[in-house]
Order: sequence, then C-alpha cells, then structure tokens
Amino acid sequence: MDIDEVTCPTCFEAFSVPLPAPGETPCEVDYDCEICCRPMIVSFTEDQGEVYAVARGIHE
Repeated sequence: MDIDEVTCPTCFEAFSVPLPAPGETPCEVDYDCEICCRPMIVSFTEDQGEVYAVARGIHE
C-alpha cells in the first residue's frame, strides 16, 4: 500500500495517509487528524500515475 504525508491544517503536525489507486482519483475523504483528532478533508489527485494527498480544513 502506498502512503503520502499530509499536514494537519489545525495543529500543523504531519502524518501519513494511505493512497487510493490512481484509477480512483480524484477524490476527497473526510479524515480526522491522527494527532489532534480535528476533522479535515484529504484530497487525492493523480499526476502521471503518481497519487498525491493534500489536507485542508473542513470550512476552507
């Protein structure tokens, strides 16, 4: 399983999230920070076969 690192938009701590398959992107997933437990949205995108994750706050 591939993983990518995201940074929590609330506590600014980094942690790893599992990546979906390239064919399942783009997508967004509700996710709770593994450090502070605050909710966020993790967006997954694909570029030339590589999947990337970016976290943003719920209200952004």
